[in-house]
Amino acid sequence: MHVRHLSVADFRSYGAAELPLEPGVTTLVGLNGQGKTNLVEAIGYLATLSSHRVATDQPLVRFGAQQAVVRGAIVREGRETLLELELNPGRANRARLGRSPVSRPREVLGTLRTVLFAPEDLALVKGDPSERRRFLDDLLVARQPRWAGVRSDYDKILRQRGALLRSAQPVLRRGGRRRPPRPGEESGADARASALHTLDVWNDHLATVGSQLLYARLRLVRDLGPYLGKAYDEVSAGQSDARIAYRSSLREETATRIAAGEVPEVDELRRELLATLEEVRDREVERGVSLVGPHRDDLVLTLGELPAKGYASHGESWSFALGLKLAAYQLLRHDLGEDPVLILDDVFAELDSGRRERLAAMVADCEQVLITAAVEADVPAGLAGRSYAVTLGEVVQRA
Repeated sequence: MHVRHLSVADFRSYGAAELPLEPGVTTLVGLNGQGKTNLVEAIGYLATLSSHRVATDQPLVRFGAQQAVVRGAIVREGRETLLELELNPGRANRARLGRSPVSRPREVLGTLRTVLFAPEDLALVKGDPSERRRFLDDLLVARQPRWAGVRSDYDKILRQRGALLRSAQPVLRRGGRRRPPRPGEESGADARASALHTLDVWNDHLATVGSQLLYARLRLVRDLGPYLGKAYDEVSAGQSDARIAYRSSLREETATRIAAGEVPEVDELRRELLATLEEVRDREVERGVSLVGPHRDDLVLTLGELPAKGYASHGESWSFALGLKLAAYQLLRHDLGEDPVLILDDVFAELDSGRRERLAAMVADCEQVLITAAVEADVPAGLAGRSYAVTLGEVVQRA
């Protein structure tokens, strides 16, 4: 799999740009702020429908423009497909596949698969649990695009359940003063019974969809672990043992089994979610938030016997984050039987010479590697290939 051509219009700093590409290594060289990352961000957006730098689409549209367009010619198994995305902040985005519109943009997921490593990925080690949850869920979607729908359903259920907890707090809380009902108004007991019934319905929805998402994450962590160990070992020259485990918000006994690597079946996870929700009901009502489910879980990263967060050095943290992305690449390569596009955004400047050379050796056989660098000297000689100079939004091939 590779991108043969990228076109952007009103995307980030570009009014328009064309970037011919080919298999092998392509390097975009330019000082910070010149627009090289914007180009690989556009390719990542084609694959994931999201940016690795911002949470919304508005910053992706050039200032003063109403929309942005990103097009990519994708080659898989000798067949070329044109993928086009139209970004419309405040309105629905649109997508075309082979020049034909699709009903929902997420239907194009899987047309292009990328693994992108950027400085922002240091947050996988040093950042909040939400960063690690997003890593897992994005990899799930890259592995099987149908999980985009499951994740979307779960987010909707979570929002609606949270709205219920907040709006129904006065009648769900135990104790407190109770006034007589006004004419035509439910009594306090009736109102509370109705709110509890509605909460039970949303608990059932959350447990049904949440157990599916949780099961998929647990299988992913199990499958990813061996690839991580090997990738970190190669990047760091065997300095320590990198491992991952899943921290669940379920009841302690089940959470302990999961942390040890066990993957319970979906039905058991559903029952455990319902039971845990029942246990924390009073706390949820008091706080007005959902305290149990995949949205409260974390991916635990360890080096040797110590947690990576707070104990790993800067170099070790970089190596761990890079190891996670390289492990994701190898897992996708194994699952799909083809190479995703590997994007290394401003990575080599943060690595010492030894790590640079080891990383270069690891990615040398990838079908397509896209690299950004401030200076060409940062890129190991073993990754020589086509090179472009990027200056103030202009892209020119270098000799």
